[in-house]
Amino acid sequence: MLNSVKVLDLSRVLAGPLCTMMLGDLGADIIKVERPDGGDDTRTWGPPFDARGESAYFLSVNRNKKSVALDLNSPSDRGVIAQLAAEADVVIDNFKLGTLERRGVDPHRLLEASPKLIWCTISGFGHSSPRAGYDLVVQAESGWMSITGDPDGDPTRVGVALADIIAGKDATIAILAALAARQPLTLSERRINISLSASATAALINVAQNSLVTGRDAGRWGNQHPNLVPYQLFHAADRAMIVAVGNDTQWKACAAALGLDDLESDPSSATNAGRLQHRDRIVSAIAERLRVRTAAEWIRVLENAGVPCGNVKTVLEALQTVDASPLTGIAPSVPGTVRFPPPLLNEHGAEIRRRGWAVFDR
Repeated sequence: MLNSVKVLDLSRVLAGPLCTMMLGDLGADIIKVERPDGGDDTRTWGPPFDARGESAYFLSVNRNKKSVALDLNSPSDRGVIAQLAAEADVVIDNFKLGTLERRGVDPHRLLEASPKLIWCTISGFGHSSPRAGYDLVVQAESGWMSITGDPDGDPTRVGVALADIIAGKDATIAILAALAARQPLTLSERRINISLSASATAALINVAQNSLVTGRDAGRWGNQHPNLVPYQLFHAADRAMIVAVGNDTQWKACAAALGLDDLESDPSSATNAGRLQHRDRIVSAIAERLRVRTAAEWIRVLENAGVPCGNVKTVLEALQTVDASPLTGIAPSVPGTVRFPPPLLNEHGAEIRRRGWAVFDR
């Protein structure tokens, strides 16, 4: 779909590489520029490492790219970057404020020189902030940690670097919108800025709206939901499972399937607002009932009744149901293809220096 789109990847770690990998999955040609002394930081973020010595972290977000090692402190290497950028459709970076400009790589000048070029910078806290953008700090400052974890325990981070992931996807969306524009874009429209903090705060969605509407701060609900009952984790006889009732029809089906006749006929629990008022009684009754049979048995009963539910799976259990590779990671979640594996550091350096974007000639 993005065949012939040239993307110069000056980013590292997660948000930027995820964005460029998604563009590569969609068919774009990606040249990844890395430091000669070690490359992308995540090449050393292990163990685990594969048989080639590549870290699992790096492998997860760098397929469908070709690698060249270039030194920003070298005039000749900066010349290679400038030439690649001049012929590119998109450049993505996540350098700290002023880093590229101090080394003579000026996005503004390159955008002026190339009317088709789109330049996306991903930062931690906005394009004017010098702060480094680490996911854990952003999760803390965006409000996520304050609403995650046991209500009686410490604030907790989400189990994956989700602020980076959402920012990477936001960057992908913004770039695709610019590529799809039906009229010439101004320079300012071609200069895209995405921040982890803005992406993370926007992702609060309904939690933020609850606080905006009520004026009250959000709290931690653990595995429960502030607006729905029952919508949480329960324990069957053998393992943890989820029951997620999203409307009143599903509630009636749930109560009937579990044989909770008193709750099914109780008018005080017929609506979600009523169930919120009687949360403890309803949750206690369901919890007691689910403990007597295995999760598989209950899931069969509930699914037959049309009630959303599921097992709490381990990562390996979840991966059994998808197309995934130890080398190229999980298959694209958008319509795309895996064309080649993550590159070794400077694997294509000599050819890129010699041929530039022609390295992708198909």
